[in-house]
Amino acid sequence: MSKTVIVSNRLPVDLKFEKEELIVKSSTGGLATGMKSVHSEGNGIWIGWSGLAKENLSTQQEEQVIEALAAEKCIQVPLSEKDIELYYYGFSNMALWPLFHYFQAYTEFELTQWESYVEVNQKFADVVLEHVNDGDTVWVHDYQLLLLPELLRKKNPNITIGFFLHIPYPSYELFRTCPWRNELLQGMLGADLVGFHTYDYARHFISSVSRIKDVEINFNEISFGNRIIKVDSFPMGIDYDKYHNAALDHDKYPEESKSELMKNLDFHNKSNEESKLILSIDRMDYTKGIPNRIKSFEYFLNKYPEYKGKVRLVMLAVPSRENVPQYQKLKRETDELVGRINGDLSTISWTPIWYFYRSLPFDDLIDLYVSSDVAMVTPIRDGMNLVAKEYVATRTKENGVLILSEMAGVAKEMHEALIVNPNNFDQTADSIKNALEMPQEEQKTRIQALQKRISRYTVERWAKEFLKSLEAAGKIVPVPVAKEMDEATRAEIAEKYKASAKRLLLLDYDGTLVGFKNNPSDAIPTQEIYDLLDKIAEDPNTEIAIISGRDRKTLEGWFGHKELTLVTDHGAWLRKNGGEWTTLDQLKTSWKENIRPVIESFTDSTPGTLIEEKEYSLAWHYRKADPEMAALRTMELKHVLKSLLFNNTLSLLEGNKVLEVKNSNINKGRAASRIISNDKYDFIFAIGDDWTDEFMFEELPDSAHTVKVGNVKTAAQYYIKSNNDVLDLLKSITSK
Repeated sequence: MSKTVIVSNRLPVDLKFEKEELIVKSSTGGLATGMKSVHSEGNGIWIGWSGLAKENLSTQQEEQVIEALAAEKCIQVPLSEKDIELYYYGFSNMALWPLFHYFQAYTEFELTQWESYVEVNQKFADVVLEHVNDGDTVWVHDYQLLLLPELLRKKNPNITIGFFLHIPYPSYELFRTCPWRNELLQGMLGADLVGFHTYDYARHFISSVSRIKDVEINFNEISFGNRIIKVDSFPMGIDYDKYHNAALDHDKYPEESKSELMKNLDFHNKSNEESKLILSIDRMDYTKGIPNRIKSFEYFLNKYPEYKGKVRLVMLAVPSRENVPQYQKLKRETDELVGRINGDLSTISWTPIWYFYRSLPFDDLIDLYVSSDVAMVTPIRDGMNLVAKEYVATRTKENGVLILSEMAGVAKEMHEALIVNPNNFDQTADSIKNALEMPQEEQKTRIQALQKRISRYTVERWAKEFLKSLEAAGKIVPVPVAKEMDEATRAEIAEKYKASAKRLLLLDYDGTLVGFKNNPSDAIPTQEIYDLLDKIAEDPNTEIAIISGRDRKTLEGWFGHKELTLVTDHGAWLRKNGGEWTTLDQLKTSWKENIRPVIESFTDSTPGTLIEEKEYSLAWHYRKADPEMAALRTMELKHVLKSLLFNNTLSLLEGNKVLEVKNSNINKGRAASRIISNDKYDFIFAIGDDWTDEFMFEELPDSAHTVKVGNVKTAAQYYIKSNNDVLDLLKSITSK
């Protein structure tokens, strides 16, 4: 039985010895929560560092650790203090962390740290390889293990490997400054699927791969060696019910059971009914923008002095990497800022900032979330940021306002928040004022929309979606590269055409017989096309089938007067040799009512795009849109549509500058098979330019002659460079 192996720098348990007794506690982080179901199911295991340096453990303690971890379905990678110093605090957090978060001034590239990073990644690989078998799935997490996928791939190519980066991926211009950029990319490309929180990060990664590795990339697929690597975005969610239900239970607590923090918050709220609380929760990290947040709050109080005494910033900073110089400097700066502002602005009854530098238990976090009127989540750069989602999940009364940095990955989803640039104090100050004065009805509308979204795409859904995509990516078999059609091949096919008794020509339309037009309705057949098809069809032993994604009305208008076989809507309708139209399957269209509004919203927000409604499908064309905007919107729309197409009755088809939602059980391959089954053809020729034509190429018998227009990565036997060559090719093959 195959298993899933999760690999991360740290295991999802916290271990410590107290008086020779080993204390084991489960971690409560987002990753541990998200992978909980994956880890618990079947015979899956989690591999990572225990958090205890190996030289600090006696033989007996080491055995205790191994035994305790085994009970949690975990396996440790033994690391020394030197490993942690050079690999983790060194290269991971002094090179990769600042570089990937755009803090180039903090980035340090040290050879000894890099060598330790390589060595520790190999240690992880050795442990993983001891516990995986052919057919297993390995999911590697985060920036500490960028080299691991390739190390595993080299030793065991028969496992499926996924990699997910939980921090931002920088632009190519920044990533290229890393001396070991090629090695890092090589490591990540060992995976079958590389996942990121947002499309922007995926785009930066693809750009880096394209420029540094010089490989073929098609949409989100990278052809590398003899493999195809998928790249996609998977925005991480939270355990929505955990936070929402905790907030519901919060109001039921009797007074005597309330925490000291909650009593203080209650006293604050009761002492001044007009008083508002603004919440700030972060790790003490320079990426979180804590000094900027404090300064923008000070700017707000000075710009709008009427709020002095009425608003308080409750700021929780969780200690992090306290032995790293940049973090020590950040702590001093934060302390000094809070002290100065409180000293300058405080009154006898009011302190502008409540500042806590410590970790808080879960119940106290809920107290803060529930009691706060506004949450400020304004990092300078953040891969995702789950605090924003946690705050929204606790708004059980459907009130409250979220102020969110555009630099956080989560901003790509949470459009109903007040989005700010954390470096723009004036904009942030105005947003604070807007949040404090926002009418209840508007608060409710925004919160409801946010809750609807994040309650659907939870952290568990995130994990399932990634593994589902990983399973599909692991099954991708690299398509053989086609040969370019030369004169000798043309002559050979022409000879077989002449010698055959019953012939079938399967011809795609758009991009094959005609070139693409900005407006699909302008791609009408030319007289040259009509003349050529008429000439070929004069032979009663030759059947021409135009097999297209076009709708039935359009294709019938263009070719209905011809004795041709027509297939429309990618295989939904078939008209044999000028006969009657028949459906190839009993198809429903009620799904359109749910999907159409989604595509319409993207059309409205993306100039140059349009919706084409066919009988059994909806197509979104973006040929006229700005290329960069189209690329972004396409990825976003794909993500949204895939989350809606949760069953097997619908599928998303990617064509040439078009996305199309259609019934899963119709495609050109099935239509071609139906045509072939009706007659015995001793010569079959098929040509097309699109991914939709691959279904046709794959379904045809080996004896068929298949040609791809343009792209050489195909199941077809041959390719030609342009659709301008198609008519000449048909003439040369069919002329007698």
